[in-house]
Amino acid sequence: MIYLKWNSFSILFLVTFTLSAQSPDKKLYRFTYDELHNLYFANTDKPKLQLKYAETYLQKANAENINIRRAKAYYQFAILYYNKDHKKSIRYLDSVIKYSQNSGDKFFPAAAYCEKADLLRSNFKYKEAMANYKLAEKSALENNIDYYYVVREYIAIAKSEDLEEYQEALEIYKECYNYYMKTDYRVGKYAKDFQNVVFGIADCFKSLQNTDSTSYYNQLGLRESVITKNEHYKYLFILNEGANQVLKKNYNQALDSINKALPKMIQYNDTGNILASYYYMGKSYSGLGKKEKAAASFIKVDSIYRTTKEISSEFLGGYPYLINYYKNTGDKENQLKYITSYMQIDSTLQKNYRELNKLLNKEYDTPRLLSEKENLIASLKRDKENTYWGFGILLIIALCLGTFGIYQFRTRKLYRARFEKIIKEEKNNENTENKTDNKSITTNEINKPEDIGIVQELVNQILEKLNHFEMNREFLTPNLTVHSLSQIFETNSKYLSKIVNVYKQKSFTQYVNDLRIDYALNKLKEDNKLRKYTIHALAREFGFNNAESFSAAFYKKTGIKPTYFIKELDADTI
Repeated sequence: MIYLKWNSFSILFLVTFTLSAQSPDKKLYRFTYDELHNLYFANTDKPKLQLKYAETYLQKANAENINIRRAKAYYQFAILYYNKDHKKSIRYLDSVIKYSQNSGDKFFPAAAYCEKADLLRSNFKYKEAMANYKLAEKSALENNIDYYYVVREYIAIAKSEDLEEYQEALEIYKECYNYYMKTDYRVGKYAKDFQNVVFGIADCFKSLQNTDSTSYYNQLGLRESVITKNEHYKYLFILNEGANQVLKKNYNQALDSINKALPKMIQYNDTGNILASYYYMGKSYSGLGKKEKAAASFIKVDSIYRTTKEISSEFLGGYPYLINYYKNTGDKENQLKYITSYMQIDSTLQKNYRELNKLLNKEYDTPRLLSEKENLIASLKRDKENTYWGFGILLIIALCLGTFGIYQFRTRKLYRARFEKIIKEEKNNENTENKTDNKSITTNEINKPEDIGIVQELVNQILEKLNHFEMNREFLTPNLTVHSLSQIFETNSKYLSKIVNVYKQKSFTQYVNDLRIDYALNKLKEDNKLRKYTIHALAREFGFNNAESFSAAFYKKTGIKPTYFIKELDADTI
């Protein structure tokens, strides 16, 4: 499923911080409720200021005993916790609901019910979520018909994405579609809501394998997004059609759409749809029989999952492919790696969707409950028998951990010093490139032919080719050897090896690995998205055959591991 995320009422600025017991600033009392509201949303990058405005708003509401104002203050608190602490955010939303009941307000308590339902969905509490959507629907129907259809869209999304009730979701989307067709659907919020609905219809048809209808609505959505100049939506529809063409087995056409959309998904930092792009890219390459490209795409899916820990069942198809791919290539290590990942993800999805299974199956059968009980009793008995051994083992572990902790502290200190040295050297290298080039020329002049037994003219030719080799980053070519490069240079491998040894003062392998690591250092420093890749994916990106050889070369060159280097770069960026 291609992801289309949007919010139900106002734009929720998902900022995080810890609320303090700070008293509101009395100077803020000169502001009206509307002014405080505007100041709150104008300072989304300053959560402490937002807290002051929300506290002042609430204190004014309490002093004047206006319930709907209390509700709106609590809604601001709920937003502040929305992305950090779901339980607290839900508690604030419950306060919104309490103080806005029967208020006749256009958005409350409907918006609070809807936001609460969305949070419950994100915690896999689907039964409670649907109940709150229904309450939001009822409230909105009485006070705000526009918002009623927004809630209807949310219900359709839940039925489609979570409950897999595609036909029911489709009917709701069509109901919303008919409503928006009667509005000015190319202006303001109507434009976005209308395109959301068109996207939902297209996605439901895709899930129902009705590819022709999917294409129709994707084209409709694409046209509307172009007319309203909504570039993000434009490329979402293009990506969705790419996925649809995979179902039609038009793999080249699918790749064309996906390759157009992927750079935009990266530009918008749309992680869910970056993952979707690589998945459908892998499916396309698989359909075309391009096994290595398919595997590389699915590896990127796994790399993103390992960073975000988010994936849907739709994108699990890449794992069986990788398992079979590495089985056929005889790579048992990677075969085991992706079997383990597949099982872990499947287990997590089963756990998260347990409530959904209850909704479908109602309850567990009695024999299964008895079996679980017997297993639990047996497990507790074993735990009691192992307790005595446990105390002794814990003591040994504590001593080991203490020793290990001291070692780790010293190691971290040493690694940090090496990291800072690398960053400093990289900056110095940028300022001294021209000097380095001049030194190379001097070295060429000093080393006469008799020094290494090779004609100087040939030496200069090979040095020039090596310079071209470095400038064009040909060292990123995988499986590169002195023999393969000498064939490209049309020279003798012994000559090439000797010239590298003398002029580069390194073995050929060290020379190539150092070039790759220098390049990796620069790229990882410049591109934070690259840092989300797994070490295995990075190894392939920088020309190494596997993660181990990449890590070994990185450590030899820098004295630290690539995982530590990436972690410190991310920490310094924050």
